[in-house]
Amino acid sequence: MSLRDYFASVKGVGVLATADATGNPNVAIYARPHFLDPKDDTAVSFIMSDRLSHANVQDNPRAAYLFHEAGDGFTGKRLSLSKVGEETDPEKIRSIRRRNVPSDCEVENARFLVHFRVDAVRPLVGRG
Repeated sequence: MSLRDYFASVKGVGVLATADATGNPNVAIYARPHFLDPKDDTAVSFIMSDRLSHANVQDNPRAAYLFHEAGDGFTGKRLSLSKVGEETDPEKIRSIRRRNVPSDCEVENARFLVHFRVDAVRPLVGRG
């Protein structure tokens, strides 16, 4: 199963891990990645607020994403990521959001669409 199909069909909880330029770590709950290029299963994107995770990937482009599948057990995936770009087009970001939030309810907060290359995929538990 492709990564795109996996994340489209499996429910669970995701965690994005980043570190600043000096190695100070941060982890945050994140939604499943977006696959914007229909032909590239190694290009993923996340919508990020102007917070610590986003600041960290400005200084250190490497990140990790852990996805724990809903249900019993320790099934899921770990992705090693490298940042390859970002954009701030609010219309594009709004168009790919999975949750429909009325514009008058959105927090007036900068949003970034951050693009990553998937460098490695491993199972949640084990070497893979």
